[in-house]
Amino acid sequence: MAYEFRLYQDRLAAKCTAKRQLVHPVTALYVVAGSLRLTGGVLGANSAWHPAAQWTPGAGSLPTIVLRWELVAAGSPDNALSGEGVESRLMLASAMLLDPAQKYLLRCDRVDFPPGGVALTHTHAGAGTRCVLFGGIRIRCLGEEHAYGPLEPWFEAGADSVFASASASEATAFARVMILPRELLGKSSIRYVNAEDLDKPKNQSYQVFLDQPVELPPS
Repeated sequence: MAYEFRLYQDRLAAKCTAKRQLVHPVTALYVVAGSLRLTGGVLGANSAWHPAAQWTPGAGSLPTIVLRWELVAAGSPDNALSGEGVESRLMLASAMLLDPAQKYLLRCDRVDFPPGGVALTHTHAGAGTRCVLFGGIRIRCLGEEHAYGPLEPWFEAGADSVFASASASEATAFARVMILPRELLGKSSIRYVNAEDLDKPKNQSYQVFLDQPVELPPS
C-alpha cells in the first residue's frame, strides 16, 4: 500500500501552544532544543516521544524546536501546525510502500560521528528519514553524492547501498526515524555490503530513543 513518510520542523515560542491536536497514529517527535509539554511532564532536548493518543503540542519555558515524523496514507492532508508563536513546515515527504499484512516498528535514534568519521557501505532493513543536528555529512548513494548541514533532511530507501562521510573538522550527529520489520525490535537494522568491512572498526555511535511497535494508518 502507498504511504508517505513526512518530516516536519515545528518551532514554538516559549510557553505557547498550537491551535490543534495531532492525531496521526505513527508519529515520532524529537526535541532539538528547548522543551515540549506533555501530559504530566516535559520532554527536554535530545529526547524523543511517540504519542499514543491525541495531543496538543506546547512549548515549555524556552523557545523550542521539534522534528516530527509522520507516516500517513498517500494523499493525506498536510499536518503543519499553526497558532500564535508557532512556525511549522513540511521539510520532506517521501513515498513508502508497506504491506498491511506485515508487522512494523517505529525506531527513532541518534547517530554520532567524530570528526572525519564514516559509515562504511551499508544498507538498512527498512526505509527512513534523517536530519542533521550539527556538523555536516556527505551521502553517496546510487551513483550520486549530496551534502547536508544542520537541520537539512534526507531519505534513504533502506535497500540502496549508502556510504556516509562526516565533516572532517567537527563532530556530526543526525536524528533518524525508520519504519522497520517488527522482528528487529531491539536489534540493529544495518547490513554491511562488503565482507571486508565487517570486522573493521566503526566510527559511528548510536543512541536509541524509541523502538515502538505500531499499526499502519488506515488508507
